[in-house]
Amino acid sequence: MKELSDAELMARTSEGDRPAFGVLVNRYKDPIVNYLTKITGNRSNAEEAAQETFVKLFHAAPRYREQGQFSAYLYRIATNLVRQEERRRRRWHLVSGVLARSARAVTEDRESAHQALLRQELGRELVAALARLPIRYRVPLVLRDVQGWSYEDIARLTASRLGTVKSRISRGRSLLRHSLEPYRNRGETLAQRTTA
Repeated sequence: MKELSDAELMARTSEGDRPAFGVLVNRYKDPIVNYLTKITGNRSNAEEAAQETFVKLFHAAPRYREQGQFSAYLYRIATNLVRQEERRRRRWHLVSGVLARSARAVTEDRESAHQALLRQELGRELVAALARLPIRYRVPLVLRDVQGWSYEDIARLTASRLGTVKSRISRGRSLLRHSLEPYRNRGETLAQRTTA
């Protein structure tokens, strides 16, 4: 049996075909959750946002018009949900999901264990720093550097000019480097102390 295209599945979904919608969800759930995890910095929040994304997609099915860009359409829904949530958080002054971590020196005897801990902490700090980026930088940066999207596809998704996308990705990378600089210096200094 021939595998149905995204457009065919959306057409069937618009007619109330729930199994067709289930195929779409299965096809895109992992990429969407992974994308949202990078954007929000929190897997649990990403899973909730992904569920809401698919609910919105289901309700939007009757209005969907195929233009050969289904995945961009789906990612736009997910991105807009994250934007709405961030606006809601700012409006109500909710506490951000990223908690400050105390900077404690790791005192492992073995260098390999020490280096592994530093790598783990750097990974956590990178996720937290990414989540702190303004969404206008975070979205294109994640789409480009994590998801592997082209600049052109990102421009279409975000309804931005190509130059704006490239500029925001460059600025996002710069902000990330700056944000991680204190940690990187602390890690290098700590590693030097341990091996001295």
